[in-house]
Amino acid sequence: MDIRDYPAVAHLVGSVDPQVVIHLAAMHFIPECERAPDETISINTLGTVNLLRAVRPGARVVFASTAAVYAPDAQPHDEATSPLGPTDIYGLSKLHAEEYIRYWSRLTPIDARIVRLFNVVGPGETNPHLVPAILAQVLQGARRLKLGNCHPRRDFIHVEDAARGFAAVALNGPIEPGLDIVNLGTGRSYSVTEIVDQLSSVIGEPLTIEVDPSRMRPTDRPFLSAATARIRERYGWSPSKTLADALRDLWQVPDLPPALLASG
Repeated sequence: MDIRDYPAVAHLVGSVDPQVVIHLAAMHFIPECERAPDETISINTLGTVNLLRAVRPGARVVFASTAAVYAPDAQPHDEATSPLGPTDIYGLSKLHAEEYIRYWSRLTPIDARIVRLFNVVGPGETNPHLVPAILAQVLQGARRLKLGNCHPRRDFIHVEDAARGFAAVALNGPIEPGLDIVNLGTGRSYSVTEIVDQLSSVIGEPLTIEVDPSRMRPTDRPFLSAATARIRERYGWSPSKTLADALRDLWQVPDLPPALLASG
């Protein structure tokens, strides 16, 4: 079903009558979002509003937001103190959705929990984000990698840790009306060069970088890193895997779809 279709959303939610909803539906590959801002806003923002309208009072809604809602900053991003200021359509659409959730949590007795997710990495990727784009080139035999912006540092969280984090937020604690916001990341950030160096160690071969102007993003925030104390203290979650673990898992099970391999 299309999350933009409110009658369909209302019918499905009404037939299930869930006590807890984890809302992950979104457009999230930033270049694609920039090319289709209308779709991005309608899916990420209107789709969220449709879901909020459909759930019954007393339900818990766990919303997958993003670190992209934060303003560029050189310090770890904290839920309570870091300024908000998206620099792209994706971040704007998620921040707008957060505001509707904040409004709905005041309007109706729902238990709203916003999870600001940082960069997920590991098996199962379907979009040409940085790590799968690097891996796609390596799998095709390249050892001199054509990459775009190499200076940004990102907080990479293993997909299995991300799943555990959502489960912890969704299932821990009594369902009570209100709003809570937590980061889901590791608190460590890596540059593109450091990622390539770690992948080189995983595959046991030297890898080098060639900057390709056609792959440069016109806007790319220099730093993202999660302050994680809140999710640790409130939900008992902490990461169990490293970026090296994620790269090793990807190398052992390189399950990239053909379209993503072709994009490498």
